[in-house]
Amino acid sequence: MITRRKYIKLVAALMVIGALSSCEKALEEVTYDKFSETSFYKTKEDAKLAVTAVYSTLNPDDGYSIWGCGLGGIVPQSSATTDELICSWGWPGWPMFNNLNLSETFPGDALFVFYNNLMPAVTNATIVMDRLSGMTIDDKVKQTYIGEVKALRAHYAWILYSYYGPVPLRLDAAAAADPNSPPIARPTKAEMVAQIEKDYMEALAVLPLASALPAAEYGRFTKDACMMGLIKLYMQEKRWDDVIKYGRELQKLGHSLKTNYADIFTIENNGDSKEVIFAVPTRIDARSANLWLAHALPGNYADPSGVALTQWGGYKMPWKTYDKFESNDKRKQRLLTKWTTTDGKIYDARANGVIGAIPMKYGADPSATGEKHGVNIVVWRYSDVLLSMAEAINESSGPTQEAYDLVKTVRERAGLAAWSQNLTKDQFRKKMMDERLYEFWCEGGIRREDLIRWGTYIERAKADGSQFAKPEFVLWPIPRKAINETNGVIKQNPGYN
Repeated sequence: MITRRKYIKLVAALMVIGALSSCEKALEEVTYDKFSETSFYKTKEDAKLAVTAVYSTLNPDDGYSIWGCGLGGIVPQSSATTDELICSWGWPGWPMFNNLNLSETFPGDALFVFYNNLMPAVTNATIVMDRLSGMTIDDKVKQTYIGEVKALRAHYAWILYSYYGPVPLRLDAAAAADPNSPPIARPTKAEMVAQIEKDYMEALAVLPLASALPAAEYGRFTKDACMMGLIKLYMQEKRWDDVIKYGRELQKLGHSLKTNYADIFTIENNGDSKEVIFAVPTRIDARSANLWLAHALPGNYADPSGVALTQWGGYKMPWKTYDKFESNDKRKQRLLTKWTTTDGKIYDARANGVIGAIPMKYGADPSATGEKHGVNIVVWRYSDVLLSMAEAINESSGPTQEAYDLVKTVRERAGLAAWSQNLTKDQFRKKMMDERLYEFWCEGGIRREDLIRWGTYIERAKADGSQFAKPEFVLWPIPRKAINETNGVIKQNPGYN
C-alpha cells in the first residue's frame, strides 16, 4: 500500500530529485496501489507533483543543499570567498575559501556541490517539460507548469554558469532520458547565455505576476522572478540596457521596500512579495528548515524573545568589513557586536577577541525547538533591482539624476543621507561597491557576483594576503569524475589542469 506522502517521494525519486518538503502542505492519506512511470503524468495533480519535485532542488535540507546554510550552500561558499564572511571552525576548507586556495582536491568535494546537484536537476527539468507537454490537461495549466520548469531550469543553469562557466546542459528530452546517451561538449559562453535567456523569456510569457499568485503558491516562479533572473544574468554579462529595461518593468508591478530592513528576514515577513521577489519557503517540521542562526550565533547568546536556540557559533563578518559601515546604518542591526548572554551580562565580541561581528541576518522563529527555523530564505529582493538599475545607468550614461534617486531610496530606508551629486562615473561605481555590500551582506551569493563583475574578486584575496589566488579562480573546477566519465569530452576549467 502506497500512501499519498510516500507517493510524492516516489515521484521525486523517479525524476532523481530529492524529497518535496519545502512546498508540500499538510496531506491527507490517500492510497495509490499502482504507481509507475506509465501510470503517472495523467492528471492535473500529477503535473503539479512533478513540477513541485523540480523545485525540491532548492530545498535547504542539509549542509550540502543549494540554498542551505551549511558549507555546501551558495551563501556560505560564495561569501567565504569574499570579504563578508569567515568561519571560526577548524575545517580546513574555510580559510582555503577565504584565500581562494582552490583545487580539484578541495576538502570534502565542496567545490563540486553545485555541479553535482544542478546538472541532474537541469536534466530532470528537461524530461519533466517533455512529459508535461504530452499530457491531456487544461492547456493554460499545462503551459504554466511548463513555464515554471523552464524558469527553474534557467535558474539552475545560471547558477552553474556563474560558478563553472558554460556547462553541457541536456536540453533534448530523449537524450536526457537515455542513460546511454553519448557525452556532449561544453557550449560556448554565448550559447549558454542565450539558452538561459530563452528559458526565462519563454517562462515570463506564460507565468502569472507575483501579485496574482495565491498565497498557498508562494515560492513558485512568477513573471517578476523571471525578470529578476534576467537582470541577474544581464548584470553578469554587463548588458546594461537590458538591466535598465527589465528594472523599469519591475518598477511598474507594485514592488516596494519594507520600511524596516531587519524585518525582511523574519517569520512575520514570510509570504512577502512587495520587496522579496523570490524566496525559498522553509518549514521546521520537514527537511527544509533555515539553519542560519545555528551556524552563526555564539553559544553564550540569549535571544531577547526567550526562544531557546541552537547555537554553533561559526560564521563571522571580519571587523575590517564591519568597520566600513557608517555608524548609523540601520542595516547593521543584524550584525551583532555586543549581546546579552545567558547569565544576563553584556558581552563585547571585539573586546573579547572574537574574530568578527556575528552575521545574525535572520530573526528567530518563535516555534523553533532546535536548529530548525521556518523563516524563508531570501534569494532576490526589490532593492537589488534599484541598485542594479543605478549601476547600469551609471555604466551606460554616467551618474544621472535617476541613478542618484534609486540609490537614495535604498539609503533612506537604512537611515542614511543621499550621496553627493557631484560624483564622477568612477566615483559612483566605487561607492556602489560598498553600498551593495551594506545592503546584501551574506545574501544570495551576491557579493561574489559583484566582485567578479567589478574585477576585484581576485584582487580582494591578494590584498588580504592570499598567495594562492589567480585570475582563473573566478570559476570553480569541473569535477574530475565528470571529465573522466566522458573520456575528456568535457574539458576542465583553466587553472585546474
